[in-house]
Amino acid sequence: MTLDSVEQYDPSKPSTVDDHAVVVGGSMAGLLTARVLDDYYERVTVFERDPFPDEPTARTGAPQTSHPHAMLEAGRAVLSDLFPEFEEDLHDNGGLTLDAATEMTYYDKGGFVADGPDPLPMWCASRALFEHVTRERVRERDGIDLRGETNFTEYELEDDTVTGVTVRSDEEVRTVDADLVVDATGRTSRTPRWLEANGYGAPAVDEVEVDVTYSTIRLDRPEGDRRALFAPPSPPRKRGFVYLPVEGGEWEVIVQGTHGDDAPTEHDAYVEFMESAPIDVMAELLREREWTSDIHHYPFPASRWRHYEDLDRFPDGLLVTGDAIASFNPVYGQGMSVAALDALALHHELDRGTDDLANRFFDRASESIEVVWQLAVGADFEFPETTGPKPAGTDLFNRYVDRLLRQAHSDPVLADAFTRVLRLERQPTSLLRPRVLWRVLRPQGLPKLSAGQPTADTS
Repeated sequence: MTLDSVEQYDPSKPSTVDDHAVVVGGSMAGLLTARVLDDYYERVTVFERDPFPDEPTARTGAPQTSHPHAMLEAGRAVLSDLFPEFEEDLHDNGGLTLDAATEMTYYDKGGFVADGPDPLPMWCASRALFEHVTRERVRERDGIDLRGETNFTEYELEDDTVTGVTVRSDEEVRTVDADLVVDATGRTSRTPRWLEANGYGAPAVDEVEVDVTYSTIRLDRPEGDRRALFAPPSPPRKRGFVYLPVEGGEWEVIVQGTHGDDAPTEHDAYVEFMESAPIDVMAELLREREWTSDIHHYPFPASRWRHYEDLDRFPDGLLVTGDAIASFNPVYGQGMSVAALDALALHHELDRGTDDLANRFFDRASESIEVVWQLAVGADFEFPETTGPKPAGTDLFNRYVDRLLRQAHSDPVLADAFTRVLRLERQPTSLLRPRVLWRVLRPQGLPKLSAGQPTADTS
């Protein structure tokens, strides 16, 4: 399920279904969930162990906040629907909107991917700013109460139904009743252990070991320089490199290493690591521009998908969302957009009421997760060191995409087709449509079609 295959948010549909909903976790997934719940519940309370800051700032409970985050088209579209003034707010705080078709330098499979024929808007900002704008818009809504510095300790269970949560703040422990509780606590979610301890059984887990480490700095960006630079790992090169323009006249710069080629944590080693980037200007900028931050380092051992949709029993009154269901190799920048698609799935299932809500939500959410999982994990299996359950057809599809990308070095239409899939705007199957297929598989000696020549509709 990608943007071209989902029913969009409809603000005219919502009607109140119950009194009080609780969200545990105040990151992007939790905030977006709260925004959707506000359409259906009289009151929504969000509990977060960190303080809720008033400014764009990294939270100690979310160390990955200091690293670059992409907002893919699927996420951008959902945020625009939920918060119609989001882009204006982002710009007012220094964020940018780029044309990913022409303002992003993308190097893969031994060459630069051609500029696309049509504009592809992409928001660029720090994760802290994306979260800040979302938080402020959520905070404005009368029905939502953000409670920071509050630790979740336990679900309250009665007759196969979660009836609330126990929380602790300022050394006070109290029980909060709720008609629905949503776990948005991320990869460290305690829900699987709680389910098992209460006789439900934990969800089966797919785990694909990628052994990724990444290190990020902030770099001074010249006025007017809006370039984004992207060179993902590509066998046999285990290193990836990204420059994203963000607020404050800076770039967020990340280097990534996989399968033992660890990203560095010291200045000189960082520069040396960047010298191996296939885009020469990356190392040049690192040497010439001022570093405006320390190096932030983060390990990511494995992509993980907890299959809640396959559970035979699950308590009423409880949901799980965001990274607490599935988290992916961060080099592909899919996390925030998947959280947005989860929120959209919840919107549509609440339109059908609360009966059997968990099973319906998990089934719908799994459709988008399946697409993203195949894209991210499939690409990770290009490396023979990657271990874990491999999706069917991965090797064949990877060979096809390898050829597509090499053809896309000089074919704008293929560049556009692939980028729209990467942005979660179109299904991967769109790359198999006849005219796209012909461009990929045509004999090398034949002339290449220009972007302006007729092609099959790939929308």
